[in-house]
Amino acid sequence: FLPHKLPPQFAHLGPQIYLSNREYGILCEVTGRSFLAPEACNCNAPDTGNMEVLLKHGTPQQQAKYLVPLLRGEIRSAFLMTEPDVASSDATNMETKLTKVMVPSSRGSGGGGKTKYKYILSGRKWWSTGAMHPKCRVALVLARMDYSQLPENMETASAHGAHTVVIVPMNKATPVRPLTVFGDDDAPTGHAEVLLDNIELHDVEEALILGEGRGFEIAQSRLGPGRIHHCMRAVGMAARCYELMLERSLVRETFGQYIWEHGGCQELIADSFSDLEAARLLTLNCAAAMDEHGVRKARGQIASIKVSVPQLTHRIVDRAIQIFGGAGVSDDFPMARILTGLRSLRIADGPDAVHRRTVARLEIRKTEKRLEARSKL
Repeated sequence: FLPHKLPPQFAHLGPQIYLSNREYGILCEVTGRSFLAPEACNCNAPDTGNMEVLLKHGTPQQQAKYLVPLLRGEIRSAFLMTEPDVASSDATNMETKLTKVMVPSSRGSGGGGKTKYKYILSGRKWWSTGAMHPKCRVALVLARMDYSQLPENMETASAHGAHTVVIVPMNKATPVRPLTVFGDDDAPTGHAEVLLDNIELHDVEEALILGEGRGFEIAQSRLGPGRIHHCMRAVGMAARCYELMLERSLVRETFGQYIWEHGGCQELIADSFSDLEAARLLTLNCAAAMDEHGVRKARGQIASIKVSVPQLTHRIVDRAIQIFGGAGVSDDFPMARILTGLRSLRIADGPDAVHRRTVARLEIRKTEKRLEARSKL
């Protein structure tokens, strides 16, 4: 799935042909049809995003220690961002702290009295995908820099510049509880609440990705491709439910007719076909824009699919449930589980309102520039 080539020392772990975001998106639709396929192919969240972060921004030491075993499927990882006590859709609200502390070296240590530093990570996260997996060995944590233990004359960061991504071995974090989504705990791979209880990180170079204050930049670069993956998997889920709906309508009868022969069912089928095509083409068009222009220039389209695709696919699955009746809300068929996942997707990686705000602001800026250019003619 990697859209970026591996470093030469790890080239033997890479594919013979690298896929673009659009090409990989097509495969995500296929794997999205199965609950097992993404993990079986080692292409599931949050590992794909974490591998991309380590590939794009990690040091050779970080890549050797964490990227290689992730690529081999030997370990799993988690991404800890959302917090229970604040509205985490606004990243400036984050309360998890990464405190920088001076540690003077003893003269006998050979350090010549040079000042060293360590970090202390403290906070509480939840909706930490993959944290409960028995093979989860490492977490990438978004935290705010805290310089309160340093001399007053040292520089501090701005609101967004304070964010830092830190690598934390999972054996240093404390899982508090598994979380349920509409009553389903999604064991053993589901979400968790995690306590970061004054975790000391002494290896400064290994602990941080890109350094202090680069967390917001990393998080945004990570989320762009991830939204293509999520949306195309959602399309795959919806396509599976759409096919089940069609098959059901061909074999079940009510009031002397097959279900598909009723006008109401025909409307559900037609609307679902249109929604499925719209969701698929919106996402693939966004992926093509990312490939051609980069994530930053495709921000509007990325935000747009994050709003539109979960809603389009949710409607398809809801219609399939209606055709199936009581069976549709049972565990005998996949629709109920898929529906809860798609509803959750409207909150994961930022709620709809945040992405609508992004789209509107970008559209207004483009219009202002167009009007300004027109006024100069």
